[in-house]
Amino acid sequence: MKDIQQIVLDAVSDAVIEEKQKLTVTVAPAQLHSLIKALYTNEELPYDYLISLIGMDWGDRLGVIYLLSPSKDLTREIVVITATEDRDNPLLYSITDMYETAHLNEREVYAMFGIRFINNPDMRRFLLSDDWNGFPLRKDYDGDPVHNPLTVINKEIVDIAPHIMEDTDGNLVESTVKIFEDDDYIINIGPQHPSTHGVMHFRTALDGEIVKKIDVTSGYIHRGIEKLCESLTYPQILHFTDRLDYLSANINRHALCMCVEKAAGIEVPPRADYIRVIMDELNRISSHLLAFAAHCNDLGATTAFIYGMREREHILDIFDKTCGGRLIINQDVVGGVMFDIYPDFQKDVNAFIPYMREKLKEYDDFFSHNPIVLRRMVDVGTLSREDAITYGVTGPAGRGSNWSCDVRRYKPYSLYNQVEFKEIIRTEGDSYARYMNRLDEIEESLHIIEQLIDNIPEGNILGTVKPVIRIPEGQYFQSVETGKGEFGVFIESKGDKTPYRVKFRSPSMAAVSVMPLICKNELLSDFIGIGGSMDYVIPDIDR
Repeated sequence: MKDIQQIVLDAVSDAVIEEKQKLTVTVAPAQLHSLIKALYTNEELPYDYLISLIGMDWGDRLGVIYLLSPSKDLTREIVVITATEDRDNPLLYSITDMYETAHLNEREVYAMFGIRFINNPDMRRFLLSDDWNGFPLRKDYDGDPVHNPLTVINKEIVDIAPHIMEDTDGNLVESTVKIFEDDDYIINIGPQHPSTHGVMHFRTALDGEIVKKIDVTSGYIHRGIEKLCESLTYPQILHFTDRLDYLSANINRHALCMCVEKAAGIEVPPRADYIRVIMDELNRISSHLLAFAAHCNDLGATTAFIYGMREREHILDIFDKTCGGRLIINQDVVGGVMFDIYPDFQKDVNAFIPYMREKLKEYDDFFSHNPIVLRRMVDVGTLSREDAITYGVTGPAGRGSNWSCDVRRYKPYSLYNQVEFKEIIRTEGDSYARYMNRLDEIEESLHIIEQLIDNIPEGNILGTVKPVIRIPEGQYFQSVETGKGEFGVFIESKGDKTPYRVKFRSPSMAAVSVMPLICKNELLSDFIGIGGSMDYVIPDIDR
Protein backbone atom coordinates (compact mmCIF):
# COMPACT_ATOMS: atom_id res chain seq x y z
CA MET A 1 0.00 0.00 0.00
CA LYS A 2 1.26 3.47 -0.89
CA ASP A 3 2.60 5.34 2.14
CA ILE A 4 0.16 7.98 3.36
CA GLN A 5 2.91 10.58 3.68
CA GLN A 6 3.79 10.05 0.02
CA ILE A 7 0.14 10.56 -0.98
CA VAL A 8 0.19 13.85 0.90
CA LEU A 9 3.44 15.04 -0.71
CA ASP A 10 2.26 14.00 -4.18
CA ALA A 11 -0.80 16.22 -3.72
CA VAL A 12 0.89 19.14 -1.92
CA SER A 13 4.67 19.11 -2.17
CA ASP A 14 5.23 21.76 0.52
CA ALA A 15 2.80 20.33 3.11
CA VAL A 16 4.16 20.27 6.66
CA ILE A 17 3.94 16.71 8.02
CA GLU A 18 4.39 16.00 11.73
CA GLU A 19 4.19 12.82 13.78
CA LYS A 20 2.13 13.90 16.80
CA GLN A 21 -0.54 11.85 18.57
CA LYS A 22 -1.80 11.29 15.02
CA LEU A 23 -0.19 11.98 11.64
CA THR A 24 -0.76 15.72 11.21
CA VAL A 25 -0.54 17.67 7.95
CA THR A 26 -0.65 21.46 7.72
CA VAL A 27 -1.42 23.11 4.37
CA ALA A 28 -2.20 26.56 3.01
CA PRO A 29 -5.92 27.29 2.39
CA ALA A 30 -5.47 27.21 -1.39
CA GLN A 31 -4.06 23.67 -1.19
CA LEU A 32 -6.58 22.21 1.26
CA HIS A 33 -9.11 20.93 -1.26
CA SER A 34 -6.43 19.29 -3.41
CA LEU A 35 -4.96 17.46 -0.44
CA ILE A 36 -8.26 16.18 0.94
CA LYS A 37 -9.39 15.15 -2.53
CA ALA A 38 -6.20 13.12 -2.93
CA LEU A 39 -6.91 11.37 0.35
CA TYR A 40 -10.57 10.88 -0.52
CA THR A 41 -9.88 9.41 -3.96
CA ASN A 42 -6.97 7.20 -2.93
CA GLU A 43 -7.80 3.94 -4.71
CA GLU A 44 -6.09 1.61 -2.26
CA LEU A 45 -7.68 3.01 0.91
CA PRO A 46 -9.85 6.12 0.43
CA TYR A 47 -10.17 8.46 3.39
CA ASP A 48 -13.93 8.71 2.95
CA TYR A 49 -15.01 9.22 6.59
CA LEU A 50 -14.87 12.74 8.02
CA ILE A 51 -14.84 12.09 11.77
CA SER A 52 -14.73 15.68 12.94
CA LEU A 53 -14.47 19.20 11.53
CA ILE A 54 -13.19 21.60 14.19
CA GLY A 55 -13.18 25.39 13.92
CA MET A 56 -10.24 27.15 15.58
CA ASP A 57 -9.11 30.63 16.56
CA TRP A 58 -5.37 30.73 17.17
CA GLY A 59 -5.35 34.50 17.71
CA ASP A 60 -3.37 35.45 14.61
CA ARG A 61 -5.18 32.89 12.43
CA LEU A 62 -8.64 31.42 11.99
CA GLY A 63 -8.72 27.85 10.75
CA VAL A 64 -10.13 24.37 10.71
CA ILE A 65 -8.85 20.97 11.86
CA TYR A 66 -10.12 17.97 9.89
CA LEU A 67 -9.93 14.46 11.36
CA LEU A 68 -10.25 11.82 8.63
CA SER A 69 -10.05 8.06 8.36
CA PRO A 70 -10.85 5.33 5.83
CA SER A 71 -14.26 3.75 6.44
CA LYS A 72 -12.66 0.34 5.89
CA ASP A 73 -9.96 0.86 8.53
CA LEU A 74 -10.90 3.31 11.26
CA THR A 75 -7.49 3.00 12.90
CA ARG A 76 -5.63 4.90 10.14
CA GLU A 77 -6.55 8.43 11.17
CA ILE A 78 -5.00 11.59 9.78
CA VAL A 79 -5.30 15.21 10.88
CA VAL A 80 -5.34 18.02 8.30
CA ILE A 81 -4.99 21.65 9.43
CA THR A 82 -5.44 24.85 7.48
CA ALA A 83 -5.84 28.49 8.50
CA THR A 84 -6.18 32.02 7.16
CA GLU A 85 -4.71 35.21 8.61
CA ASP A 86 -7.64 37.30 7.31
CA ARG A 87 -9.89 37.86 10.32
CA ASP A 88 -12.09 40.43 8.59
CA ASN A 89 -13.19 38.19 5.73
CA PRO A 90 -11.95 34.67 6.49
CA LEU A 91 -12.47 32.25 3.59
CA LEU A 92 -11.61 28.58 3.24
CA TYR A 93 -12.56 26.02 0.62
CA SER A 94 -15.49 23.73 1.29
CA ILE A 95 -15.20 19.94 1.18
CA THR A 96 -18.95 19.40 0.81
CA ASP A 97 -18.41 17.97 -2.66
CA MET A 98 -16.81 14.94 -0.97
CA TYR A 99 -18.35 14.72 2.50
CA GLU A 100 -22.06 15.37 3.00
CA THR A 101 -21.52 15.70 6.74
CA ALA A 102 -19.43 18.81 6.04
CA HIS A 103 -22.57 20.83 5.14
CA LEU A 104 -23.84 21.39 8.68
CA ASN A 105 -20.36 21.31 10.22
CA GLU A 106 -19.10 24.11 7.99
CA ARG A 107 -22.24 26.13 8.73
CA GLU A 108 -21.55 25.67 12.45
CA VAL A 109 -17.96 26.90 12.01
CA TYR A 110 -19.33 29.94 10.16
CA ALA A 111 -21.76 30.68 13.00
CA MET A 112 -19.13 30.32 15.72
CA PHE A 113 -15.99 31.68 14.02
CA GLY A 114 -17.18 33.67 11.00
CA ILE A 115 -15.28 31.52 8.49
CA ARG A 116 -17.17 31.20 5.20
CA PHE A 117 -16.57 28.25 2.93
CA ILE A 118 -16.16 28.73 -0.79
CA ASN A 119 -18.45 26.41 -2.81
CA ASN A 120 -20.63 25.40 0.14
CA PRO A 121 -24.10 25.85 -1.41
CA ASP A 122 -25.73 26.98 1.84
CA MET A 123 -23.85 29.45 4.02
CA ARG A 124 -26.56 30.17 6.55
CA ARG A 125 -25.42 29.96 10.14
CA PHE A 126 -26.21 26.73 11.95
CA LEU A 127 -27.13 26.79 15.67
CA LEU A 128 -27.38 30.60 15.60
CA SER A 129 -29.69 32.95 13.71
CA ASP A 130 -28.22 34.85 10.78
CA ASP A 131 -28.71 38.19 12.52
CA TRP A 132 -26.57 37.23 15.52
CA ASN A 133 -23.89 39.84 16.21
CA GLY A 134 -20.41 38.41 16.60
CA PHE A 135 -18.88 34.95 16.52
CA PRO A 136 -19.00 33.35 19.99
CA LEU A 137 -16.03 30.98 19.78
CA ARG A 138 -13.57 33.62 18.66
CA LYS A 139 -11.14 34.62 21.39
CA ASP A 140 -12.00 38.31 20.97
CA TYR A 141 -15.77 37.78 21.17
CA ASP A 142 -17.57 40.37 23.28
CA GLY A 143 -20.35 38.47 25.02
CA ASP A 144 -22.08 41.60 26.33
CA PRO A 145 -25.85 40.90 26.01
CA VAL A 146 -26.35 44.44 24.74
CA HIS A 147 -25.12 43.27 21.32
CA ASN A 148 -27.80 40.58 21.10
CA PRO A 149 -30.73 41.75 23.23
CA LEU A 150 -33.57 39.41 24.04
CA THR A 151 -36.74 40.12 22.12
CA VAL A 152 -40.32 38.85 22.10
CA ILE A 153 -40.82 39.98 18.52
CA ASN A 154 -41.58 37.10 16.18
CA LYS A 155 -38.99 36.66 13.44
CA GLU A 156 -40.09 35.76 9.94
CA ILE A 157 -38.38 32.68 8.52
CA VAL A 158 -36.48 33.57 5.36
CA ASP A 159 -35.80 30.54 3.19
CA ILE A 160 -32.88 32.09 1.30
CA ALA A 161 -29.29 30.90 1.62
CA PRO A 162 -26.23 33.01 0.77
CA HIS A 163 -23.27 31.30 -0.78
CA ILE A 164 -19.92 32.16 -2.29
CA MET A 165 -18.84 30.20 -5.33
CA GLU A 166 -15.73 30.02 -7.47
CA ASP A 167 -16.44 30.33 -11.20
CA THR A 168 -14.53 28.64 -14.00
CA ASP A 169 -12.06 31.53 -14.15
CA GLY A 170 -11.27 31.27 -10.45
CA ASN A 171 -13.21 34.39 -9.48
CA LEU A 172 -15.35 34.41 -6.34
CA VAL A 173 -19.01 35.22 -6.92
CA GLU A 174 -21.44 35.89 -4.07
CA SER A 175 -25.14 35.18 -4.59
CA THR A 176 -28.18 33.63 -2.94
CA VAL A 177 -30.28 30.55 -3.57
CA LYS A 178 -33.81 29.66 -2.52
CA ILE A 179 -34.16 26.74 -0.12
CA PHE A 180 -37.61 25.87 -1.47
CA GLU A 181 -39.37 26.46 -4.75
CA ASP A 182 -41.89 29.31 -4.98
CA ASP A 183 -44.91 27.02 -5.21
CA ASP A 184 -43.81 24.55 -2.50
CA TYR A 185 -46.30 23.78 0.25
CA ILE A 186 -44.26 24.07 3.46
CA ILE A 187 -45.13 22.96 6.97
CA ASN A 188 -43.19 23.24 10.21
CA ILE A 189 -42.56 19.99 12.08
CA GLY A 190 -41.31 21.09 15.50
CA PRO A 191 -39.68 22.62 17.38
CA GLN A 192 -42.66 22.16 19.74
CA HIS A 193 -43.51 18.58 18.83
CA PRO A 194 -43.13 15.53 21.12
CA SER A 195 -41.96 13.21 18.34
CA THR A 196 -39.12 15.41 17.15
CA HIS A 197 -37.43 14.10 20.35
CA GLY A 198 -36.73 17.61 21.58
CA VAL A 199 -36.78 21.12 20.20
CA MET A 200 -35.83 20.17 16.65
CA HIS A 201 -37.28 22.11 13.73
CA PHE A 202 -37.82 20.57 10.30
CA ARG A 203 -39.06 22.90 7.56
CA THR A 204 -40.79 20.38 5.30
CA ALA A 205 -42.04 20.79 1.73
CA LEU A 206 -44.81 18.39 0.79
CA ASP A 207 -46.20 17.04 -2.44
CA GLY A 208 -49.57 15.87 -1.19
CA GLU A 209 -48.66 13.44 1.59
CA ILE A 210 -45.14 12.83 0.26
CA VAL A 211 -42.09 14.52 1.75
CA LYS A 212 -40.44 16.52 -1.00
CA LYS A 213 -37.67 18.34 0.88
CA ILE A 214 -36.58 18.97 4.46
CA ASP A 215 -34.54 21.86 5.83
CA VAL A 216 -33.00 21.10 9.22
CA THR A 217 -32.94 23.90 11.79
CA SER A 218 -31.35 23.55 15.22
CA GLY A 219 -30.04 25.74 18.01
CA TYR A 220 -33.17 26.31 20.06
CA ILE A 221 -31.46 25.18 23.28
CA HIS A 222 -27.88 26.10 22.39
CA ARG A 223 -26.05 26.49 25.70
CA GLY A 224 -22.53 27.38 24.61
CA ILE A 225 -20.93 24.42 26.38
CA GLU A 226 -17.78 24.46 24.25
CA LYS A 227 -17.30 28.15 25.05
CA LEU A 228 -17.87 27.62 28.78
CA CYS A 229 -15.20 24.90 28.83
CA GLU A 230 -12.52 27.46 27.94
CA SER A 231 -12.83 29.22 31.31
CA LEU A 232 -13.10 26.16 33.58
CA THR A 233 -10.60 23.60 34.83
CA TYR A 234 -10.68 20.03 33.53
CA PRO A 235 -12.52 18.57 36.55
CA GLN A 236 -15.05 21.41 36.32
CA ILE A 237 -16.00 20.66 32.71
CA LEU A 238 -16.76 16.99 33.35
CA HIS A 239 -20.43 17.57 34.10
CA PHE A 240 -21.00 19.17 30.70
CA THR A 241 -20.56 15.88 28.83
CA ASP A 242 -23.38 14.31 30.86
CA ARG A 243 -25.73 16.96 29.52
CA LEU A 244 -24.99 16.47 25.83
CA ASP A 245 -26.43 13.06 25.00
CA TYR A 246 -27.79 12.69 28.50
CA LEU A 247 -28.92 9.14 27.63
CA SER A 248 -25.23 8.16 27.25
CA ALA A 249 -24.04 10.43 30.06
CA ASN A 250 -21.61 7.97 31.63
CA ILE A 251 -20.05 7.00 28.28
CA ASN A 252 -19.61 10.64 27.25
CA ARG A 253 -17.88 11.48 30.50
CA HIS A 254 -15.65 8.42 30.09
CA ALA A 255 -14.43 9.91 26.81
CA LEU A 256 -13.50 13.24 28.38
CA CYS A 257 -11.78 11.55 31.32
CA MET A 258 -9.71 9.35 29.01
CA CYS A 259 -8.74 12.30 26.83
CA VAL A 260 -7.42 14.20 29.87
CA GLU A 261 -5.82 11.07 31.37
CA LYS A 262 -4.04 10.23 28.11
CA ALA A 263 -2.72 13.78 27.79
CA ALA A 264 -1.65 14.10 31.43
CA GLY A 265 -0.25 10.57 31.75
CA ILE A 266 -2.65 9.61 34.54
CA GLU A 267 -3.00 5.87 35.20
CA VAL A 268 -6.45 4.50 36.03
CA PRO A 269 -6.61 1.62 38.58
CA PRO A 270 -7.94 -1.69 37.20
CA ARG A 271 -10.89 -1.70 39.62
CA ALA A 272 -12.01 1.69 38.31
CA ASP A 273 -11.71 0.47 34.71
CA TYR A 274 -13.98 -2.49 35.44
CA ILE A 275 -16.56 -0.27 37.11
CA ARG A 276 -16.41 2.22 34.22
CA VAL A 277 -17.04 -0.40 31.53
CA ILE A 278 -19.84 -2.15 33.42
CA MET A 279 -21.54 1.21 34.03
CA ASP A 280 -21.00 2.16 30.36
CA GLU A 281 -22.68 -1.01 29.13
CA LEU A 282 -25.58 -0.58 31.55
CA ASN A 283 -25.83 2.98 30.24
CA ARG A 284 -25.87 1.67 26.65
CA ILE A 285 -28.70 -0.74 27.50
CA SER A 286 -30.61 2.09 29.15
CA SER A 287 -30.14 4.26 26.05
CA HIS A 288 -31.26 1.50 23.68
CA LEU A 289 -34.29 0.75 25.85
CA LEU A 290 -35.41 4.36 25.67
CA ALA A 291 -34.76 4.38 21.92
CA PHE A 292 -36.90 1.24 21.56
CA ALA A 293 -39.63 2.70 23.76
CA ALA A 294 -39.73 6.10 22.07
CA HIS A 295 -39.56 4.65 18.55
CA CYS A 296 -42.46 2.29 19.29
CA ASN A 297 -44.42 5.16 20.83
CA ASP A 298 -43.78 7.23 17.70
CA LEU A 299 -45.52 4.44 15.76
CA GLY A 300 -48.44 4.32 18.18
CA ALA A 301 -47.40 1.36 20.35
CA THR A 302 -47.89 2.82 23.82
CA THR A 303 -47.59 -0.58 25.53
CA ALA A 304 -44.11 -1.07 24.09
CA PHE A 305 -43.16 2.34 25.46
CA ILE A 306 -44.26 1.28 28.93
CA TYR A 307 -42.35 -2.01 28.64
CA GLY A 308 -39.12 -0.27 27.64
CA MET A 309 -39.39 2.24 30.47
CA ARG A 310 -40.16 -0.59 32.91
CA GLU A 311 -36.89 -2.40 32.18
CA ARG A 312 -34.94 0.85 32.13
CA GLU A 313 -36.03 1.55 35.72
CA HIS A 314 -34.05 -1.48 36.92
CA ILE A 315 -30.85 0.04 35.49
CA LEU A 316 -31.62 3.48 36.90
CA ASP A 317 -32.10 1.89 40.33
CA ILE A 318 -28.60 0.38 40.09
CA PHE A 319 -27.20 3.78 39.08
CA ASP A 320 -29.07 5.44 41.94
CA LYS A 321 -27.67 3.03 44.53
CA THR A 322 -24.16 3.33 43.08
CA CYS A 323 -23.75 7.09 42.90
CA GLY A 324 -27.05 8.82 43.68
CA GLY A 325 -27.75 9.73 40.05
CA ARG A 326 -30.21 8.15 37.67
CA LEU A 327 -29.98 10.06 34.39
CA ILE A 328 -26.98 12.33 35.08
CA ILE A 329 -24.76 9.80 36.82
CA ASN A 330 -21.68 11.82 37.87
CA GLN A 331 -19.62 8.65 38.34
CA ASP A 332 -16.41 8.98 36.28
CA VAL A 333 -13.74 11.45 37.34
CA VAL A 334 -10.24 12.08 36.04
CA GLY A 335 -8.16 9.14 37.30
CA GLY A 336 -10.98 6.70 38.05
CA VAL A 337 -14.48 6.79 39.52
CA MET A 338 -16.01 8.89 42.26
CA PHE A 339 -17.89 6.10 44.04
CA ASP A 340 -17.10 2.46 44.66
CA ILE A 341 -19.77 -0.16 44.03
CA TYR A 342 -22.29 -0.78 46.83
CA PRO A 343 -22.34 -4.19 48.59
CA ASP A 344 -25.14 -5.71 46.47
CA PHE A 345 -24.02 -4.23 43.15
CA GLN A 346 -22.84 -7.52 41.66
CA LYS A 347 -25.91 -9.34 42.96
CA ASP A 348 -28.26 -6.76 41.42
CA VAL A 349 -26.45 -6.73 38.06
CA ASN A 350 -26.36 -10.53 37.92
CA ALA A 351 -30.10 -10.61 38.61
CA PHE A 352 -30.78 -8.05 35.88
CA ILE A 353 -29.01 -10.01 33.12
CA PRO A 354 -31.43 -12.99 32.87
CA TYR A 355 -34.38 -10.69 33.55
CA MET A 356 -33.43 -8.48 30.59
CA ARG A 357 -32.92 -11.49 28.32
CA GLU A 358 -36.44 -12.68 29.08
CA LYS A 359 -37.79 -9.24 28.25
CA LEU A 360 -35.93 -9.20 24.92
CA LYS A 361 -37.83 -12.39 24.03
CA GLU A 362 -41.02 -10.65 25.08
CA TYR A 363 -40.26 -7.68 22.83
CA ASP A 364 -39.62 -10.07 19.96
CA ASP A 365 -42.88 -11.94 20.49
CA PHE A 366 -44.98 -8.90 21.22
CA PHE A 367 -43.79 -6.24 18.80
CA SER A 368 -40.85 -6.99 16.49
CA HIS A 369 -42.83 -9.20 14.08
CA ASN A 370 -46.15 -7.42 14.28
CA PRO A 371 -47.41 -6.91 10.69
CA ILE A 372 -48.17 -3.24 11.38
CA VAL A 373 -44.62 -2.74 12.64
CA LEU A 374 -43.16 -4.43 9.58
CA ARG A 375 -45.27 -2.25 7.28
CA ARG A 376 -44.13 0.91 9.08
CA MET A 377 -40.41 0.07 9.21
CA VAL A 378 -39.33 -2.42 6.53
CA ASP A 379 -38.01 -0.60 3.42
CA VAL A 380 -38.86 2.74 5.04
CA GLY A 381 -36.19 5.43 5.46
CA THR A 382 -33.50 3.44 3.68
CA LEU A 383 -29.90 4.59 4.13
CA SER A 384 -27.19 3.05 1.96
CA ARG A 385 -23.73 2.19 3.27
CA GLU A 386 -22.14 4.87 1.10
CA ASP A 387 -24.53 7.52 2.39
CA ALA A 388 -24.03 6.43 6.00
CA ILE A 389 -20.29 6.97 5.55
CA THR A 390 -20.46 10.32 3.77
CA TYR A 391 -22.95 11.67 6.34
CA GLY A 392 -20.87 10.26 9.20
CA VAL A 393 -23.77 8.20 10.57
CA THR A 394 -22.29 5.73 13.07
CA GLY A 395 -23.66 3.57 15.89
CA PRO A 396 -26.61 1.18 15.39
CA ALA A 397 -27.87 3.34 12.52
CA GLY A 398 -24.60 3.14 10.59
CA ARG A 399 -24.22 -0.56 11.30
CA GLY A 400 -27.80 -1.05 10.10
CA SER A 401 -26.49 0.10 6.73
CA ASN A 402 -23.74 -2.54 6.59
CA TRP A 403 -20.97 -0.27 7.86
CA SER A 404 -18.67 -1.84 10.44
CA CYS A 405 -17.88 1.17 12.61
CA ASP A 406 -17.90 0.19 16.29
CA VAL A 407 -15.27 2.26 18.10
CA ARG A 408 -14.97 -0.43 20.78
CA ARG A 409 -13.72 -2.86 18.14
CA TYR A 410 -11.57 -0.64 15.90
CA LYS A 411 -10.15 1.72 18.50
CA PRO A 412 -10.54 -0.30 21.70
CA TYR A 413 -10.29 1.71 24.89
CA SER A 414 -10.41 0.76 28.56
CA LEU A 415 -11.16 -3.01 28.75
CA TYR A 416 -12.76 -3.54 25.34
CA ASN A 417 -9.75 -5.39 23.98
CA GLN A 418 -10.15 -7.90 26.82
CA VAL A 419 -13.81 -8.86 26.32
CA GLU A 420 -15.58 -10.79 23.58
CA PHE A 421 -18.62 -9.38 21.80
CA LYS A 422 -20.16 -9.37 18.34
CA GLU A 423 -20.52 -6.23 16.27
CA ILE A 424 -24.17 -6.22 15.17
CA ILE A 425 -24.42 -5.41 11.46
CA ARG A 426 -27.36 -5.56 9.08
CA THR A 427 -27.41 -4.86 5.36
CA GLU A 428 -30.94 -3.55 4.75
CA GLY A 429 -30.32 0.02 5.92
CA ASP A 430 -33.99 0.65 6.73
CA SER A 431 -35.80 1.67 9.91
CA TYR A 432 -36.32 -1.96 10.87
CA ALA A 433 -32.59 -2.75 10.64
CA ARG A 434 -31.82 0.16 12.95
CA TYR A 435 -34.58 -0.95 15.36
CA MET A 436 -33.37 -4.56 15.47
CA ASN A 437 -29.72 -3.53 15.84
CA ARG A 438 -30.45 -1.79 19.13
CA LEU A 439 -32.24 -4.80 20.57
CA ASP A 440 -29.42 -7.12 19.50
CA GLU A 441 -26.83 -4.74 20.93
CA ILE A 442 -28.57 -4.99 24.31
CA GLU A 443 -27.77 -8.72 24.28
CA GLU A 444 -24.12 -7.99 23.43
CA SER A 445 -23.89 -5.49 26.29
CA LEU A 446 -25.29 -8.11 28.65
CA HIS A 447 -22.61 -10.51 27.38
CA ILE A 448 -19.85 -7.95 28.04
CA ILE A 449 -21.14 -7.29 31.56
CA GLU A 450 -21.27 -11.05 32.24
CA GLN A 451 -17.55 -11.33 31.52
CA LEU A 452 -16.67 -8.55 33.97
CA ILE A 453 -19.15 -8.47 36.81
CA ASP A 454 -17.76 -11.37 38.86
CA ASN A 455 -14.12 -10.49 38.14
CA ILE A 456 -13.90 -6.94 39.47
CA PRO A 457 -10.44 -6.73 41.06
CA GLU A 458 -9.79 -5.32 44.51
CA GLY A 459 -7.88 -2.09 44.89
CA ASN A 460 -8.23 1.64 44.58
CA ILE A 461 -10.95 3.32 42.56
CA LEU A 462 -8.90 6.48 41.93
CA GLY A 463 -5.37 6.91 40.66
CA THR A 464 -2.85 9.56 41.63
CA VAL A 465 -4.12 12.91 40.42
CA LYS A 466 -2.60 16.31 41.15
CA PRO A 467 -4.84 18.92 42.84
CA VAL A 468 -4.54 21.12 39.74
CA ILE A 469 -4.52 19.24 36.44
CA ARG A 470 -2.49 20.70 33.59
CA ILE A 471 -1.96 18.81 30.37
CA PRO A 472 1.02 19.39 28.06
CA GLU A 473 0.67 21.75 25.14
CA GLY A 474 -0.79 19.94 22.16
CA GLN A 475 -3.91 18.53 20.55
CA TYR A 476 -5.68 15.45 21.88
CA PHE A 477 -8.65 13.41 20.64
CA GLN A 478 -10.53 10.51 22.18
CA SER A 479 -13.49 8.59 20.73
CA VAL A 480 -15.92 6.26 22.44
CA GLU A 481 -18.92 4.22 21.29
CA THR A 482 -22.07 5.70 22.82
CA GLY A 483 -25.60 4.46 22.37
CA LYS A 484 -25.87 6.66 19.28
CA GLY A 485 -22.46 6.16 17.72
CA GLU A 486 -19.01 7.72 17.76
CA PHE A 487 -18.71 10.49 20.32
CA GLY A 488 -15.41 12.36 20.22
CA VAL A 489 -13.62 14.79 22.53
CA PHE A 490 -11.01 17.16 21.09
CA ILE A 491 -8.84 19.25 23.40
CA GLU A 492 -6.20 21.78 22.43
CA SER A 493 -4.04 22.74 25.38
CA LYS A 494 -1.56 25.54 25.89
CA GLY A 495 -0.28 23.90 29.07
CA ASP A 496 -2.68 25.78 31.35
CA LYS A 497 -5.18 24.42 33.88
CA THR A 498 -7.98 25.38 31.48
CA PRO A 499 -8.28 24.11 27.89
CA TYR A 500 -7.64 26.46 24.98
CA ARG A 501 -10.35 24.77 22.90
CA VAL A 502 -12.76 21.89 23.46
CA LYS A 503 -14.85 20.35 20.69
CA PHE A 504 -17.35 17.53 21.03
CA ARG A 505 -18.04 15.28 18.05
CA SER A 506 -21.80 14.68 18.04
CA PRO A 507 -23.23 11.43 16.61
CA SER A 508 -26.72 12.96 16.80
CA MET A 509 -25.76 15.82 14.48
CA ALA A 510 -24.84 13.28 11.79
CA ALA A 511 -28.11 11.41 12.40
CA VAL A 512 -30.17 14.58 11.94
CA SER A 513 -28.19 15.74 8.91
CA VAL A 514 -29.20 12.62 6.97
CA MET A 515 -32.94 13.07 7.66
CA PRO A 516 -33.56 15.10 4.44
CA LEU A 517 -32.09 12.23 2.40
CA ILE A 518 -33.82 9.25 4.00
CA CYS A 519 -37.21 10.99 4.36
CA LYS A 520 -37.37 12.23 0.77
CA ASN A 521 -40.25 10.62 -1.17
CA GLU A 522 -41.54 8.93 1.99
CA LEU A 523 -45.02 9.49 3.41
CA LEU A 524 -45.40 12.28 5.91
CA SER A 525 -46.91 9.71 8.28
CA ASP A 526 -43.60 7.80 8.16
CA PHE A 527 -41.48 10.86 8.88
CA ILE A 528 -41.84 10.54 12.66
CA GLY A 529 -41.06 6.82 12.63
CA ILE A 530 -37.92 7.40 10.57
CA GLY A 531 -36.77 10.03 13.06
CA GLY A 532 -37.37 7.58 15.90
CA SER A 533 -35.25 4.97 14.12
CA MET A 534 -32.32 7.41 13.96
CA ASP A 535 -32.44 7.96 17.75
CA TYR A 536 -30.95 11.46 17.86
CA VAL A 537 -31.08 13.62 20.98
CA ILE A 538 -31.14 17.39 20.60
CA PRO A 539 -28.73 18.62 23.35
CA ASP A 540 -26.05 16.49 21.68
CA ILE A 541 -26.44 18.77 18.64
CA ASP A 542 -27.01 22.09 20.39
CA ARG A 543 -23.67 22.21 22.17
